[in-house]
Amino acid sequence: MATTTKATSEGTLPGPHPTDQIALLGRPIRNPERVQRTFAYVLLVAGSLVFLLPFLWMVTTSLKTAKEALSFPPQFFPSSFEWGNYRDGWTALPFTTFLMNSILLAVLCVIGNLASCILPAYAFARLRAPGKTKLFACLLATMMVPAEVTLVPTFIMFSKLGLVNTYWPLILPQWFGAAFFIFLLRQFMATIPKDLDDAARIDGASHLRTLWSILLPQMKPAIAAVTIFSFVGSWNNLIGPLIYLRSQGYYTLPLGLTFFQGQYQTQYNQMMAVATLTLLPIIVLFFVAQKTFVRGVTLTGMGGR
Repeated sequence: MATTTKATSEGTLPGPHPTDQIALLGRPIRNPERVQRTFAYVLLVAGSLVFLLPFLWMVTTSLKTAKEALSFPPQFFPSSFEWGNYRDGWTALPFTTFLMNSILLAVLCVIGNLASCILPAYAFARLRAPGKTKLFACLLATMMVPAEVTLVPTFIMFSKLGLVNTYWPLILPQWFGAAFFIFLLRQFMATIPKDLDDAARIDGASHLRTLWSILLPQMKPAIAAVTIFSFVGSWNNLIGPLIYLRSQGYYTLPLGLTFFQGQYQTQYNQMMAVATLTLLPIIVLFFVAQKTFVRGVTLTGMGGR
């Protein structure tokens, strides 16, 4: 151990080295980045558990008996796994028909959003026109208008057109563009170098040809993000079918789940079982396109003006 000397009237005495004093106070941290990374992982795992708790509660409730689902104090795990809740809940109502209706609406809404949002996104990102920036600002301003504000006038319009109790009120709005999807696609498109457009234009390609052959193959992450957002929005939509659909043959899965809420009794275990089955397509879709979806969201907003 290194030592220092201290002068006194009687001579010199050995004293502790400054580095030894630091070591005595505590062991120095050799790799602070690893500590920070570990702390970040702990926070992420804790946050994930908080968000997973409602989902886990739904799954465990779907395996309980009707008495256990309403027991107080509530118990998290069932005493026995009642797998029959899934069969009984799915056959209590024509959920197979509701499933096909939800798939049909979700597919048509996804196609409508992609077809109606890619073209204006290309115009805002690539074309030059006077007042384009102001028009884009007006488009973004529409995102601040709550959907409830336009709910009544939209219903009156479709009612006068005789489209109530049909799928048209749920499909047609998706074919006229959504401000958020246009913004997302435009921002991602702005990250693609414009030199590619110039090269295609020199070869004689039109705007549609440039969009189809040059830009769209590079926009897969953004298209995947729009697809997932649009699919989930249509799949979980309850207020639209609740307002416009009257016949049970047109009902969707979210609307069918409301029939489990009876006037005097609610089968919560069967309702949670069907809700778990309803979430499976969304979970599968997200995990299949997870990398592409995350890349599209993270790269959006990094583009130029």
